[in-house]
Amino acid sequence: MEAEAAKYIGAGLATFGMLGAALGVGNIFSSFLTGALRNPSAAPAQFGNLIFGFAVTEALGIFSLLIALLLLFVV
Repeated sequence: MEAEAAKYIGAGLATFGMLGAALGVGNIFSSFLTGALRNPSAAPAQFGNLIFGFAVTEALGIFSLLIALLLLFVV
């Protein structure tokens, strides 16, 4: 009984990574928008960095969801 409760607690804690991903994406886009408004000529050069940061942040969120699902259904 305690092992099953620990499994649910662990899966719940693993989903906190999704919260970090959601906040990270907002921070990435707000920083890009602030920089683009201050220096519009440099914005196209930084667009690749924006997409890379978005992809890495979302990948970490999906990874935390995967860990939570593994804890629930495999362990």
